[in-house]
Amino acid sequence: MTRETATRRRRALRCAALLLALASGPAPAAPATLQVGGALLMRCPGVDAWCGRLERPLDATGRVPGTVAVVYEYYPARGPGPRRGTLVATEGGPGYPTTGSRAEYLALFAPLRVDHDVVLMDNRGTGRSGALDCEPLQDAPTLTLEDIGACGASLGARAPLYGTSDAADDLEAVLEALGAGPIDLYGDSYGTFFAQVYAVRHPGRLRSLILDGAYPLDGPDLAWYPEYAPAMRAKFERACERSPACAAEPGGALAHMAPALAQLRARPRTARGTDVDGVARRFRADAGALATVLFGAAPPYATLREADAAARAFAGGDPRPLHRLMAEALAAVDSRDPSHAPALFSAGLAAAVTCQDAPQIFDMGLAPPARLVARDRALAARRAAVPDGYAPFTLEEYRTLPPDYAFIEECVLWPAADPAHPPAYRIGATRGFPDVPVLVLSGELDNITTVADGAAAAAQFRHARQVVLANSLHVNALPHARSDCGALLARRFIERLDVGDAACAQAVPPLRLAPPFARRTEAVPPATALAGNAADAAGLRLAAAALATAGDLLGRLAANASGHGVGLRGGRFVVRAAGADGVLHAEFWQVRWTEDLEVSGTLEFRPGPDAGAAELRLRAAGGATGVVHAAWPAGGAEARAHLTGRIAGRALEAEVPAP
Repeated sequence: MTRETATRRRRALRCAALLLALASGPAPAAPATLQVGGALLMRCPGVDAWCGRLERPLDATGRVPGTVAVVYEYYPARGPGPRRGTLVATEGGPGYPTTGSRAEYLALFAPLRVDHDVVLMDNRGTGRSGALDCEPLQDAPTLTLEDIGACGASLGARAPLYGTSDAADDLEAVLEALGAGPIDLYGDSYGTFFAQVYAVRHPGRLRSLILDGAYPLDGPDLAWYPEYAPAMRAKFERACERSPACAAEPGGALAHMAPALAQLRARPRTARGTDVDGVARRFRADAGALATVLFGAAPPYATLREADAAARAFAGGDPRPLHRLMAEALAAVDSRDPSHAPALFSAGLAAAVTCQDAPQIFDMGLAPPARLVARDRALAARRAAVPDGYAPFTLEEYRTLPPDYAFIEECVLWPAADPAHPPAYRIGATRGFPDVPVLVLSGELDNITTVADGAAAAAQFRHARQVVLANSLHVNALPHARSDCGALLARRFIERLDVGDAACAQAVPPLRLAPPFARRTEAVPPATALAGNAADAAGLRLAAAALATAGDLLGRLAANASGHGVGLRGGRFVVRAAGADGVLHAEFWQVRWTEDLEVSGTLEFRPGPDAGAAELRLRAAGGATGVVHAAWPAGGAEARAHLTGRIAGRALEAEVPAP
């Protein structure tokens, strides 16, 4: 059920200070109020919105006493004319508060806000809606089955009361209180599951549904996540096929990685690597660590860009690039922010929703001891029936992924299910799906919520259209997607209830994969000299290596949450979050991509169009110095960067594949 990646963690971190201010900041001395329908709203501190709070019964059946205060934000339409409707966004995760991603949702809805209101609600158990704080699960160094089970035990009778059905009913109560008419509901990742549950439970309020990074409520074999491995394999193979340097290597991406996997199986070892935030981590480098890199898809850009080249470097005796990816993946698949604040991400809520609502490989009605036996039987049967289900990894290697990424046994120790609160995935079969317009957006290279999962979700609805965005990853209508196509299609769908021409979905350029890693600059292919160049072959190699050094930072800029990090073989960098123009800015000092070249300078990068510029000062081990100015355009895998400057006192005029 936990279908998110580190993207969501970074989004929560960017909004952390604001969210905490909303949770604990002082109230205005004389707060302004706004009456909307039957709801009396107050100004949200620090946010240009109105805040509401609705007391909801914890248990709709009345068997468990108590209430939960559901908090939401209301953004009135900006124009003076009549309202055309209400836009609602619901967060992924589960465990993250919707208001933690307000900037992304408001950016998506911005052109429509002239005549549409917007409502963002923190689901019960998240953010300001009574965030669950399960200890030691919230603070434990790693996620364990035992801590997940202990969380459920600590919740007791409340354990099934934080599921998707109750949260969907909370949203309906909020909309009823506001007097909202038909709504256009957008959900991303787990938010697509929530949106489907809401659609089944409250079809009368829906005008349209947008599912971005979707998977179905239920389906054959779904508890085993059968599309996960095929999508992972296809992602790396397609990215390699579309990258000239990778495609030129014999065999495909998985064949390139096979020698590294064989070595990791034969000689697992304790290793060290540095994550995207500059934190040194110690871990076991084995087949399971590589599985975490490939399945975890986190950090998404660096993993896809570098895994092939890093695996080939590992097999060739240079383990540092792959060890770095392992350290980054181990950090990134932990959804908790460094403060472990449950208001930013609630691990307890994530477990409660997963164990209440996700299809399981065992009967959740069994007590945990009996369920352990059932799990082992199910695993043995699966191992025999589908031995290559998670290829190139074995089932046992796959199970070493964190429980909320492997999925299949996360809930084995959760308390026995309460028959009075059935899981949400069953309601589609019992109630049927409403006949409303539905748009499903899927990233071609998304192995978290796969194209096949999106097709299955679309098939549940009579009037649904799936659009697959080429060369795109997880969630594609929000800022920092690989193109603005998903956002354009989503807005058009809300306006017209029809996507129309979706040609932009096929125009997203392929990713540019990392060049082969090199320990010495003499192994780096030289830049191609252009008219006016006076640099010799050694200088052209230094120029190419300098740009590769800057390019190596690209996959880490958007993923960085601390504001600083370190280079592959030394040096450091700082990164400033993108402003309104979406450009990320980095400054770095003595960063080494090869062992014999230090590069300092600045880097600008616009994540969507893949366009960038760099100013580089280099010093080689042999004493040569230089200054390189680099710029590269938006474009596909064959885009070229233009290099100018001086190397060892000689004029540089050259080009090289863009980073």
